[in-house]
Amino acid sequence: MFSGIFQTTTIPVLQEVVNFSQTRHTVLAGNIANLDTPGYKVRDLSVEDFQEKLHSAIESRDQPPAPRSPGEPAVEDKPTLAEISKNPKSILYHDKSNVGLEYQVTEMVKNQLQHNLALSLMRSQFQLLQAAISGRA
Repeated sequence: MFSGIFQTTTIPVLQEVVNFSQTRHTVLAGNIANLDTPGYKVRDLSVEDFQEKLHSAIESRDQPPAPRSPGEPAVEDKPTLAEISKNPKSILYHDKSNVGLEYQVTEMVKNQLQHNLALSLMRSQFQLLQAAISGRA
């Protein structure tokens, strides 16, 4: 019953943004932790690929589901993290690592801003739902 209410809002989309930014923050923190590790190659999650997948998921959500024959299992087309992982372009240093502190910190700050924005929007959506349910809208 409540899932239908939530599916008509932006809450599921915001939840995916929050989950992605939390995972990306962990990856970026690992890059900074391994800053002095010789030969360490940075890892990152592609924001562009995530945005494309999220956009297509939103568009497909608005489309009616394709009819299935009886007994046919539902196929979920969720990408794995390996599919959306990419190494960012940065300088290759003399120790063959490509970890740049300034770049990693900048990406972490941008990621944190995206995370905070999604949480703020989600909070306002929940407040609107709470006001509608309590009849104060």
